[in-house]
Amino acid sequence: MPLSIYNSYSRTKEVFEPITPGHVGMYVCGPTVSGESHLGHARPYITFDVVYRYLTYKQFKVRYVRNITDAGHFEEEGREAEDKVGKKALLEKLEPMELVQKYTNLFHWAMKEFNCIEPSIEPTATGHIVEQINMIETLIEKGFAYVQNGSVYFDVKKYAAEHEYGKLSGRIIDELLHAEARDNTTRTLEGQDEKRDSADFALWKAAPPEHIMRWKSPWGEGFPGWHIECSAMATKYLGASFDIHGGGMDLLFPHHESEIAQSTICNHVAPVKYWMHNNMITINGRKMGKSYNNVIKLTELFSGNHPLLTQAFHPMTVRFFILQSHYRSPLDFSSEALASSEKALKRLWEAYEVLKKISPIENAAAKDAALEEKVKNWLEEMEQFMDDDFSSPKVLANMFELAPIINSIKDQLIGIDAISHHTLMLMKERFAVFLEDIFGLKATEAGNNEVLQSVMDLLIDIRKESKAKKDFATSDKIRNQLNQLGIQLKDEKDGSTSWGLA
Repeated sequence: MPLSIYNSYSRTKEVFEPITPGHVGMYVCGPTVSGESHLGHARPYITFDVVYRYLTYKQFKVRYVRNITDAGHFEEEGREAEDKVGKKALLEKLEPMELVQKYTNLFHWAMKEFNCIEPSIEPTATGHIVEQINMIETLIEKGFAYVQNGSVYFDVKKYAAEHEYGKLSGRIIDELLHAEARDNTTRTLEGQDEKRDSADFALWKAAPPEHIMRWKSPWGEGFPGWHIECSAMATKYLGASFDIHGGGMDLLFPHHESEIAQSTICNHVAPVKYWMHNNMITINGRKMGKSYNNVIKLTELFSGNHPLLTQAFHPMTVRFFILQSHYRSPLDFSSEALASSEKALKRLWEAYEVLKKISPIENAAAKDAALEEKVKNWLEEMEQFMDDDFSSPKVLANMFELAPIINSIKDQLIGIDAISHHTLMLMKERFAVFLEDIFGLKATEAGNNEVLQSVMDLLIDIRKESKAKKDFATSDKIRNQLNQLGIQLKDEKDGSTSWGLA
């Protein structure tokens, strides 16, 4: 069966036919590097890493572009003139680009921990100011943007008169055009009164005196809007029209809707053939948010250092947890759910390790025809499920059906000749390809025990030195926090310290 993708724009599954046969251009909205990446960032980048891997497996040559937003990133609703990078830089007493580099490095580290393949191109917003200004000038020349007090806005009403603005997100244009700002004070503070309509969005903002990140433009010193960044970078590296644009559902409006409008006017063609959006992660049934105190940073997730976590979780456990749900389905996170995923991944990986060691009997025919048929069917369905809008949960379900058969062969409950040599070899190949190459999973224990031992030796030495200096606060802190992570220290009579799982 051909590969089908659910297109958010048409709201239907469509057979995937790239614009240029054999080649795929894919753009995914990257992080805003004004702070540490959190659990919400894990889902889109793992999702589209699997999409990238599967397209490559299907023999497509993929150019995968994922940007870094480092130019301030103000938001349209509620905090229009907020300079996220500049504000955080002041708090941390760092230069803005120093802060950007710090959090870009952390993001890259987390992606490496998740075993995500690096994109083909990773452009930054600050590295493409010229392209953004050029695009804005084109929009002004064509009459779809206007200048007000050094800022530039996109004229949504004019665009909507000729195009389907709101189709991607399902927004009704009349409601957007007549929406009132939250209150008059907010309008004044955010410069909303500069707009001809409240639905218009900023392409360029005049920088107030306190705004750190600023660039010269034909309209005065300022900084680019959030939406124009992606349009400019996607156009530069993937062309006027490309195959796949991905991101989280929270980006449908206003970000992706605005991208479509800008790019369509500038390039005279709809920018994207297939829009893909992953659903959101909730935590214990609630949306993630600072007000709920449930934002879990990836460093906290990997260390277990968060009130909502009962233990530390390996990045592969998190990756497996995400792949157990279809990317378009809601995914509710809890420490208990992750703990279950940890056990499930362990069972599946152990079966995979057993399978690798099984030596099939050369040219053996199947002695159990019914079992042979079942196994062949489960194996054949794997690619069919992935071809049906990347259904990773169904592939994993088939693997869990095969795991007890593998273990039964190991335990000699089923003869190695129960299934044919060909089918057993196919099983080995399917497990390797899907678990490692497509799903990007890898062993969570091999090689990690030595690293853990080295870390524990270091902590024990630091604690020993603290006790020698009578710094009992530090030594107690190390012991107590390790205990919270499920690691118990034991001071032996000979003065040494041992450790183990609590």
